[in-house]
Amino acid sequence: MPSVKFKNQLHLHFLVFIAGFTAILGELISIDAIALVWFRMAIAAVMMFGYIKIKRVDLKIPFKTILKFFVAGIIIALHWITFFAAIKASNISITLAMFSTGAFFAAFIEPLFFRRKIISYEIFFGLVVIFGVVLITQTELRYLTGILLGISSALFSTLFAVLNGKFVEQHSATVISFYEFIGGVAFISLYLLFSDQGFSEDFFKLNSTDWICLFILASICTAYAFIASIHVMKHITPFSVVLTYNLEPIYGIVLALVLFPETETMTPMFYVGALLIICTVLLNAVYKKTRN
Repeated sequence: MPSVKFKNQLHLHFLVFIAGFTAILGELISIDAIALVWFRMAIAAVMMFGYIKIKRVDLKIPFKTILKFFVAGIIIALHWITFFAAIKASNISITLAMFSTGAFFAAFIEPLFFRRKIISYEIFFGLVVIFGVVLITQTELRYLTGILLGISSALFSTLFAVLNGKFVEQHSATVISFYEFIGGVAFISLYLLFSDQGFSEDFFKLNSTDWICLFILASICTAYAFIASIHVMKHITPFSVVLTYNLEPIYGIVLALVLFPETETMTPMFYVGALLIICTVLLNAVYKKTRN
């Protein structure tokens, strides 16, 4: 019989596969990025609330703390909006390659929040990542908007991850996530109310494919993936989890090539740059482990 650790390793890779599949759903869903993220966070918040009720999780925390979670929710909303907007402005491969630049941002953001010195080797790895981005940009300049949106998404994602790293030291991950989803929905709702789009009847008129993909995105790729990742971390070291999640762009790009070969087949230089970025991110994680 497989060991508990082996089963959880397989589960972890399945979760990373799901994370990569998120980009595929973003390509399939026809609505714009802002509406997409509103539906994703709203549906996920409802599902998370059901989980909280079943597990009888206590949601009572200070109002000041709730506001902090709301701010983090706005950041994750901006991350998802720029992520899906990048897919629609370019393609999945470009977006996931740019998303890998988050390791470079972490080299500067983490020291600010955790009050440590900037580490020289992180700067070196960051410069290699920038070189990879330059290689991609030179040959894929037609996707410049998608490249910029993808890099912005990586920045918001890194900032969100660092904030959550501070929050989880004192609060339940489930409670944090629930309030962040509520904060993100409230933020997007306010934007929509004061924009031309608004909550018109057309906003909720989606085709069946969009509804199915949104349900999968909110349930499996958001609510389930979050809860399952907490369970996996009880059996696998945080380093293994982080290292494995760095494989997300590889899974996503391979999936995109298989499902959308017409739009996802890129120039050879793109794959050189993308491979350079992803390998640098993995080496950074391994090098950190060996130094600790």
